[in-house]
Amino acid sequence: MLQLRPGCECCDRDLPPDSTEALICSFECTFCRDCAEQKLHGLCPNCGGELVRRPSRPDTALTRYPASCERIYKPAGCA
Repeated sequence: MLQLRPGCECCDRDLPPDSTEALICSFECTFCRDCAEQKLHGLCPNCGGELVRRPSRPDTALTRYPASCERIYKPAGCA
């Protein structure tokens, strides 16, 4: 199950579970659309994988399977 991390690893922008601006790689590294496109050019700085739109989780499922509260912020990897 996806963690649905709450923020961009580059700029720490909030990315709520229903955000259409969140992009992830296959390891669930999470970035906002601006950083993913402008700084990272569609590639994860951690694994080199493709960044794709993170799927949303229905509200009913969020109650039972909440999004992660763990923030990962690594701006040095996004320069």
